[in-house]
Amino acid sequence: MIGAFGVSLEGRETPGAMRDIAAAADAAGASTLWIASHLFQREPIAVATAALAATRRIGAALMAMSPYTVHPVYAAMAAATLDEYFPGRVQLCLGVGAPRDLEAAGVEAKEPLRTLREAIGVARALFAGETIDFAGERFRVKGRRLATGARRIPIVLAASGPHMLELAGAAADGVLISAATSPAFIRWCLEAVRRGEAAAGRSVRKMALVYSSVDAEEKTAHDRLRHTLGFILRGPHHARNLELAGTTLDQQRLAAAFAREDWPEVDRLVTDEVMRCHAASGTPDQLRAAFQRYRSVGLDEIVIAGAAGGDALRQILSVAALGG
Repeated sequence: MIGAFGVSLEGRETPGAMRDIAAAADAAGASTLWIASHLFQREPIAVATAALAATRRIGAALMAMSPYTVHPVYAAMAAATLDEYFPGRVQLCLGVGAPRDLEAAGVEAKEPLRTLREAIGVARALFAGETIDFAGERFRVKGRRLATGARRIPIVLAASGPHMLELAGAAADGVLISAATSPAFIRWCLEAVRRGEAAAGRSVRKMALVYSSVDAEEKTAHDRLRHTLGFILRGPHHARNLELAGTTLDQQRLAAAFAREDWPEVDRLVTDEVMRCHAASGTPDQLRAAFQRYRSVGLDEIVIAGAAGGDALRQILSVAALGG
């Protein structure tokens, strides 16, 4: 069995698909639905409300709310309100945001480390029920408190750079590592998180998004995720991820292929070996082995990503359970 797990929603799901995935995850014992906050996709607060109302036990995490597009007061207010309606089932995940999404919206992400540190501080004070008096360089909040009162809401930081990872270990309640990352890169990330933990004398929960697909034919499983992984891995910020995994991938050529929608070239560049290194994908045996590799680097929770619907998620979980 893969152990503790969550399931992610990417914002592309229709209401029917979202409810089917949420029901399958809830029935299987998933801890959390991680609901993406990608610009131009579906809005995560509305999706979280619908998902929590349609399920009985599973939690929801707003993932990852960016203080560059959503003020931390508003993010904390949204999480606290959800928690008031669905007590103990809500987490707030903060992060810079996808670089290309921010660029498309004309948003500059200046001084990300300071900005996220201050955003955590604002949310933490508000969740404590305090009348806040916060004077940072980016955010200044004074003389107000949340109408909901104090709420016990975990704050998770989505991080991938060494300083942001250390901040997660020092100041957040958990860290979430991005999808399409290899086990080798996640191990490197968690070393940085532990430095932050050691400096602050505390520990945090460690999670990672893992794209997952299973089929009797390896290539069929990979093909479901190939374009998605290629889209992510084309970004220059994944260079270290690729390097640590020993993955050969021409990111510039891949980005150009996506720009001109040259899908045969994308398929050629994102090889089966790339898929094996950066996802839990393939035959049932390959899926189970991949989950074990991800678990072995020190994750507390694997967050299954990329399931196209409830049936696909049920198949992944059924196969994974066979490895227990």
